[in-house]
Amino acid sequence: MVKPLATLLISAFLAGCSTQDWRTAKRDSAEIAPLPSEHPEAVIQVYGADLFGVRGYFAVHTWISTKQKNAQHYTVYDVVGWRTGRGLPALQIKQDIPDRYWYNSKPELILDIRGAEAQRLIPKIDEAAKRYPWANEYTLFPGPNSNTFPAWIGKQVPELGLKMPFKAFGSGYAD
Repeated sequence: MVKPLATLLISAFLAGCSTQDWRTAKRDSAEIAPLPSEHPEAVIQVYGADLFGVRGYFAVHTWISTKQKNAQHYTVYDVVGWRTGRGLPALQIKQDIPDRYWYNSKPELILDIRGAEAQRLIPKIDEAAKRYPWANEYTLFPGPNSNTFPAWIGKQVPELGLKMPFKAFGSGYAD
C-alpha cells in the first residue's frame, strides 16, 4: 500500500513541476551581457542556467559567448542534445543572444573576461571548438553533454581559469 501511494505522490509532484511548455518558455536576453553598440571591447562570458522543469533542481546547461573587439554581435557556442535526433551536430556555433534565458531559467554568469585578454583568447576558444571531439554526440549522463563542451574548452584554453559549477553534470567527462 505504501509503495503505490509513494509512486502516486511522486508522479503528481513531478507532473506539477512541469506545467510549463518548453515551446512557450522565455528565451529572450537576461540583459547581463554588455550591448555591442555600447561596449566595443572584446568579451568572453560563460553562462549556466537551470535545466527546464524539475531537472533544474539537479543540473544546469552551460554555454560560452564571445564578442570580438568592435563586433556588433556575439558568437554563442553550446551543445544541445535534441539536435542529434534531427541528424545535426550537438555542437552549434552561431550568432545569437549571448545571455538568453534557458527555457524560463535566468542564466548566471560563470566567467567574464573583457578587453585585450578576451581578444587574445577568443581565437583559441574558436580553434578549440572546431576540434571538439564530441561535436556530433550527446549523452545526458555521464556525458558528453552540454556541460562537457565548456569544461573541455577550459582544459584546451587553461588561461580562461574556468571553474564549472557543481550542478554541471557531465563536465567531468572532459577529464
